[in-house]
Amino acid sequence: MTIISLLLLASLLPHLTFTAHVDVGIVNGTEAKPHSRPYMVSLQRSHRHVCGGFLISNRFVMTAAHCRKENETLTALVGAHDLTKNEGSVRIEVKAYHQHPDFNVHTFQNDILLLELEEKVQSNEIVKIICMPTQEGDIKPDSACSVAGWGRLSLKGRMSKHLMEADVKIMNNTECKNKWKDKYSASEMICVYGHGGSCSGDSGGPLVCGDTAVGVTSFGSGNVCNSSEQPEVYTKISAYLQWIYSIIAK
Repeated sequence: MTIISLLLLASLLPHLTFTAHVDVGIVNGTEAKPHSRPYMVSLQRSHRHVCGGFLISNRFVMTAAHCRKENETLTALVGAHDLTKNEGSVRIEVKAYHQHPDFNVHTFQNDILLLELEEKVQSNEIVKIICMPTQEGDIKPDSACSVAGWGRLSLKGRMSKHLMEADVKIMNNTECKNKWKDKYSASEMICVYGHGGSCSGDSGGPLVCGDTAVGVTSFGSGNVCNSSEQPEVYTKISAYLQWIYSIIAK
């Protein structure tokens, strides 16, 4: 369960001038009830966790585009809770990578990636798909939502072997724009706030409101996890429905 270090990030993104980290673990959260989030996926490189993801169909995993380096091979571990144990989890190879054509590695715009799996997942008690928005639109500010992942428990802390979760609330777009300035696009992104939140290692995981995945964990402050001054930012799924369904339809 390693994650791209800030030092490596700096070398990978030399033109990144604002303080942001792209592999945003859960801080001030709690361990999720085992398999209570059966849509969660651990994306792994050489059997080591690098990013989160989530099942949106029996063949596709959604994650953040920045989670994959160019020509890198990832595998999807579904049905997992404790990454050190099998517990019925299944590892599936990725057949194809569908990165949004307008993804910008420097600004994180259009930070969304669909992984087409080699085989269909079999739905059961610990493996299920999650709902997506049915139409484009904003989530009402202060709506109660949640995030989850296997990332770091603090900025320089250890990675979690167990799936962690935290409650968050949707931030007003104007407030987020004031904090992130031109790095934030209200039409394509969502901000959240709360006592707990994402940290290094949770990128690509879902922002869930009710029973629906509304966002993809994208970026946040490079100085402190769950910063109030630079809140976590999520790719807004509803803005990409046409693109998502065009990929799945093929």
